[in-house]
Amino acid sequence: MEKYYYLLIDFFTILVPFLYSFDKRAYYYKWWPKLFPALLFGGIPFLIWDQYFTVKGVWSFNEKYITGIKIFELPIEEILFFIVVPYACLFIYACMKYYFPKAENFKWTKSVWLFVAIFSAAMVAFYYEQIYTLVTFSLLVLITTYFYLNPKKWHGYFILAYLFSLIPFFMVNGLLTSIPIVLYNDLENVGFRWGTIPFEDSFYALALLMLNVVVLERKSN
Repeated sequence: MEKYYYLLIDFFTILVPFLYSFDKRAYYYKWWPKLFPALLFGGIPFLIWDQYFTVKGVWSFNEKYITGIKIFELPIEEILFFIVVPYACLFIYACMKYYFPKAENFKWTKSVWLFVAIFSAAMVAFYYEQIYTLVTFSLLVLITTYFYLNPKKWHGYFILAYLFSLIPFFMVNGLLTSIPIVLYNDLENVGFRWGTIPFEDSFYALALLMLNVVVLERKSN
């Protein structure tokens, strides 16, 4: 049973969002034609990054808790992770659009992107020798700069969605890192953790979701 732990985490991560995809308020199932290209094109760069970091030993996977099925050195569960997590988080994004319609009027979104870009640049400057930190925050500098220079009404929804998604994120990542299923080489990150979760992980998730939502919204236009 232990070898299915990661697979079960993937399953339960997507279960509730999938079941509520047919709810008549958010109508998430109607997003599927534009959602799946977003998951594909938003996820591929991160899978390449994931595979490279796995080979280089930045992180690894506990063989005790995975099925052993791998594609390009990545457990099949890890590949599914880049489908189920964005699916669940973009479900939250869809809900934000329904439940918080005034979020499109937020005037402070550019300030958020500016702050994240400056913070990320500082992290790169101070921790350039730690590859996980370097790559994560370098990517965030680029993406948040793009968001800052290209303000959209949906940015307010996205910020709310990301903040809400941190709740399930810490639950899922907490399981992955406390069991532990995913093992991190702390020489390649800042060494600070939220409980058992590396500091960089929440920003890694932010970059992933930002890329997904950019593709999603482009498909909507």
